Amino acid sequence: MSAAGEQRTLIVLGARGDLAGRLLLPGLGGLVAASSLDDLFLVGSDRGEWTDDEWRTVVANAFADGGASGPAVDTVVRNARYVPADAAAEGDLRRLLELRRGRLALYFALPPAVTFEACRALARIGVPDGTRLVLEKPFGNDAASAAELNGLLREFVPEEHVHRVDHFLGMSTVLNILGVRFANRVIEPLLTAEHVAAVDIVFDETLGLEGRAGFYDTAGALRDMLQSHLLQVLSFAAMEPPSTLEPVDVRDAKAQVLRATRVWDGSPERFSRRARYTAGEVGGRTFPAYADEEGIDPGRETETLAEVVFAVDTWRWAGVPFRVRSGKAIGSPRQEVAFTFKRPPRIPPGLAGTAVDNRLRIGIGARRLQLDLNINGPGDPFDIEPVTLDAGFDPGDLLEYGEVLRGVLENEKPLSVRGDMSVESWRIVEPVLDAWRAGRVPLDDYRAGSAGPAAWEGWLT
Repeated sequence: MSAAGEQRTLIVLGARGDLAGRLLLPGLGGLVAASSLDDLFLVGSDRGEWTDDEWRTVVANAFADGGASGPAVDTVVRNARYVPADAAAEGDLRRLLELRRGRLALYFALPPAVTFEACRALARIGVPDGTRLVLEKPFGNDAASAAELNGLLREFVPEEHVHRVDHFLGMSTVLNILGVRFANRVIEPLLTAEHVAAVDIVFDETLGLEGRAGFYDTAGALRDMLQSHLLQVLSFAAMEPPSTLEPVDVRDAKAQVLRATRVWDGSPERFSRRARYTAGEVGGRTFPAYADEEGIDPGRETETLAEVVFAVDTWRWAGVPFRVRSGKAIGSPRQEVAFTFKRPPRIPPGLAGTAVDNRLRIGIGARRLQLDLNINGPGDPFDIEPVTLDAGFDPGDLLEYGEVLRGVLENEKPLSVRGDMSVESWRIVEPVLDAWRAGRVPLDDYRAGSAGPAAWEGWLT
């Protein structure tokens, strides 16, 4: 709860959109309930006309969907206001800024192009001192535009007041990775090139477009997932131990990893792959072919599955491939960071059976920790059999967007993406995008509900 007399205002630009209703508001409700944020003044704004009561109904329903209730929740809903506005119009923005009560946070739940124009307008009119800006990925559409956006933001707010948020990195998920890596003496010394053969960072999902054709068909799996979400996960999986969990230390450690990351062997033609799904069934749902989905332009050749192998050229990870993948409409999805260890130098020939690779799996979807080992099986003690040690993580008290908004409202930024990292992420994937645009990497097909193209077995052979 805030200090006595202090108020905070959260203005959501794009309040009528899917992001606000499905993710942002339910997460905010949980935060309000958990932290007793009854002093929060919530303002929604969009081009469409709504009354205050209509907005309050939307907020109340979204809070309830997130399981939030209590006096603080009721107070925030009762005080919420809606203001129709064009986020890129100076006059409309001035009217919104005048509503501020106490410290202001502006949340851009808008398409990237509209966010850019809104920031241009704000740079011209200025914002109140202490204003926090909250931007959703993607941050630009290439390294040059990301750098341009960073320069624009610096014109009217300091970098420490910019939150480039990635809800994928919910606090509990990230701390699971750091906790497993750095709080266990039996694990930390083994996570180096001396012992690790490969690292896989995978986020395959059963979902399809889910009404996001307008955005997804101009983005695709590489821009939507690998460039932003999964490169951030990679930075946590590969970073050196930070001195503290303060934002400056965590972000410095992440940035060091991203600066050292590039496409494996400098060859996107060999070490990137792309595909899109054809008609099929996933979990009882029937999917048309991606190219036949409503709102899709087949000529764009947008991929729904992308894989890239990266090198992280640091002392710890030199020579270890980081295989990063994300796909939609996958029948048996994996969502994890998996460290595959090198085989033992020698297994005594008297031990029979099949030994599997030792593998440490840290879940980034289902919150689970798994360790694949080989042990003497039942019966003949000379037979080796694989087993998996399995433990669950606590999911945390808040939804991912609740964790994001807590960082914004309390000005904590360990998970925020710093400006230089937004540029580095684009720099890393631009060779892949160039190769794909030039047609040097074929666009394969896979059936919805399958694991991906059958020919995609084996990377580094």
